[in-house]
Amino acid sequence: MKESWKDRGFVDEPVPAGIDIKNEIRRMCEEKNAVILAHYYTSGDIQDVADFVGDSLALAQQAAKTTADIIVMCGVHFMAETNKVLCPDKMVLLPDLNAGCSLADTCKAEDLARYKREHPEYKVVAYVNTSAAVKALTDVVVTSSNARQVVESFPKDEKILFAPDKNLGGYLNAITGRNMLLWNGGCHVHERFSIEKIVELKAQYPSAKVLAHPECKSGVLALADYIGSTAAILKFAQTDECDTYLVVTESGILHEMQKSIPGKKFIPVPPVASAGCACNECDYMRMNTMEKLYNCIKYEWPQVELDATMREDALRPIERMLEISAKIKS
Repeated sequence: MKESWKDRGFVDEPVPAGIDIKNEIRRMCEEKNAVILAHYYTSGDIQDVADFVGDSLALAQQAAKTTADIIVMCGVHFMAETNKVLCPDKMVLLPDLNAGCSLADTCKAEDLARYKREHPEYKVVAYVNTSAAVKALTDVVVTSSNARQVVESFPKDEKILFAPDKNLGGYLNAITGRNMLLWNGGCHVHERFSIEKIVELKAQYPSAKVLAHPECKSGVLALADYIGSTAAILKFAQTDECDTYLVVTESGILHEMQKSIPGKKFIPVPPVASAGCACNECDYMRMNTMEKLYNCIKYEWPQVELDATMREDALRPIERMLEISAKIKS
């Protein structure tokens, strides 16, 4: 029997021929009071049709304050879950339920629960790239934008387990002087960057500055002129005087960089061995397509649902993160 689109976790119906898909998506959003949130790592056409484009922190903040009836999260599953945690009364859609996260997959809720039982003296700081079930077990959630400030909000002698990204955790230990215990997780995109590729590009573009995401390995970060979240990297390039940059994060950010700063040159650092591609892309983010987005809004499916108890438990560490971020901003 032929597998249905519902069995596959996304709407695989053909889009009518000859339609202006972008205009139709916008028309349906207005008709249904839907808002499209897109991460910087999605493709350029998705970003261009979205109501708001941002990093994980900004997307969570937008979800928390939206007046829309429907939130369409063009990103990955944990982001849609976060939206549902913050907005339980709203319909939250994800164009493809299979859009997971390699980093989130490295930390299972049952494994974290077992660790907590064995080490109750540790506070758990969890990166936003985790499932709602993992968030429900944490003391506070962080993004790469606010991780340092959140970590520094704890007493210096606090025993902290940082999960799941060991690279981000190691970077935080280095810049805060902490000695957090690190979960052994990593992102398949940021783990692929190599020192050799950056050195080669620096030889080709000697005046270029290297902009790197803190999920990269320490050897890669040692070569960076600036280390920051996706949004911070974008802001740095907008205000810095240099005209050429080597970008060491998922290549989707280059769309917004080139769009907002057309006079500068942005060169994506390829993955190790290049794998036949000059860019380093997130396989899961690229599961979001215009066709899936169109059908997702049209059929109001796939929806992301959460158990009420889990949602309430996951809400507390997210709210704490947003409270700390608000204090930082003010």
